[in-house]
Amino acid sequence: MTAQTTLFSPRNLSLMMDLYELTMANGYFTSGVKDTRAVFDLFYRSNPDDGGFAIFAGLEQALDYVEHIHFDGDDIAYLRSLGLFTAEFLDYLAAFRFTGDIYAVDEGTVVYPNEPLVTVVAPLIEAQIIETAMLSQINHQSLIATKANRIVRAAQGRMVSDMGARRAHNADAAVYGARAAYIGGVEATATVLAGKMFGIPVTGTMAHSWIMSFASEYEAFKVYAQVYGSNSVFLVDTYNTLKSGLPNAIKAAHDILLPAGKKLKGIRIDSGDIAYLSKEARRMLDEAGLEDCSIVASNSLDEFNIRSIISQGGCVDIFGVGERLITSKSDSTFGGVYKLTALEKDGRWVPKIKVSDNVVKITNPGRKDLYRVYDSDGKSIAELIADHGEPVNGAVPELVCADRPWQTLDYLGCTFKKLQHQVVAGGQRISQTRPLHQLQDYVREQMIREVREEEQRLDNPDIHTLAMTSGYYNRKLALLKETEAGLGGE
Repeated sequence: MTAQTTLFSPRNLSLMMDLYELTMANGYFTSGVKDTRAVFDLFYRSNPDDGGFAIFAGLEQALDYVEHIHFDGDDIAYLRSLGLFTAEFLDYLAAFRFTGDIYAVDEGTVVYPNEPLVTVVAPLIEAQIIETAMLSQINHQSLIATKANRIVRAAQGRMVSDMGARRAHNADAAVYGARAAYIGGVEATATVLAGKMFGIPVTGTMAHSWIMSFASEYEAFKVYAQVYGSNSVFLVDTYNTLKSGLPNAIKAAHDILLPAGKKLKGIRIDSGDIAYLSKEARRMLDEAGLEDCSIVASNSLDEFNIRSIISQGGCVDIFGVGERLITSKSDSTFGGVYKLTALEKDGRWVPKIKVSDNVVKITNPGRKDLYRVYDSDGKSIAELIADHGEPVNGAVPELVCADRPWQTLDYLGCTFKKLQHQVVAGGQRISQTRPLHQLQDYVREQMIREVREEEQRLDNPDIHTLAMTSGYYNRKLALLKETEAGLGGE
């Protein structure tokens, strides 16, 4: 009898893919086209929460999967049991390694819809096999990083901590969600494993169960203060925030901490009218001489009620955000896709396009380069797609707005920065892993220096322009007409 696989068993996640990746791969193998070189682009179609942009995250884990993907004996035995695959294909999988090239924007980059975030250039069969895992990692972490950044912007400089593990969709979602949230700007996490794995500062106070396990609320605070001293943060809403919690917290601070030369670090409010309660709590703490005691707020927070609390004069120093961050409750999908854009034939790239009655699903074909356009103040004002290798720097090409082609785009005096760079060559990582705090700093710097304030609005942000060189745009139109005429045939 096979031993049961548990959450804590060593995991080979190579089979974390949709079945059709393997049925297509088997078809490529048996039809003799497996080694045809292909280009796939990973991109997304719309910003979460109708925001002005997204934060690109999850690349590190996606590349880790690609670098280490292999199929062990148990994997092959399971696939054989499905009765779908040829013996020769299974032998091929048994020796499988990814050998292609990957290009990507830097993790932590502010990104926009319909631009290639990751480009895979590899044998068709290899590029197909890695699709699901690439999307899974990048979709999840980009979603959470984007939500975190919205919440951090709403907090207007006040500290935000991730407290969402218990409401995450599973253990991986909690841990990698904490990683993504930190990239997006959250300063700490309550998830200890994320702290260990990624070096994220960990924070935490107490639960209501601690209070209720003692004979009185005061006794609970007193014992906690004796154990944790100046690290004490008291949860004050178990019975009555203003009539019981705050008075007992203040008494414990005066009886236990201050005589020992220590201070009460903070109090936490987890229910009720946070704006009102925090103002009253601040008044009571200040009157008791505890002016440097912080107020932490939690309880189903997101960017909108945080904004409301602040607008009402709430005296919150730290926001502990849980379920609405870790699940991105208001918009639970990132919508990243992975599409074939070119195949190599006779030494040249033949562009491929997906056509749909739904205009947003029409893809941008071919190998291409992605640039960011900056005005003279260093603000990002547009994205630019050009044919791969098409000259852009040094001379401003004729540009077309992708969704408003009748508009004239004039970027004289602007600078153009190429966004993608090679991260995998011949199946091997060639980019260094950046410390997580550097990714967070990178996001913060973009918010300050590059992203226009109009795009940072939580409601009705300005829409970032996606431009194309006229040559690329005209070739896309020609391919659309050609494809329609041929209906996908030769």
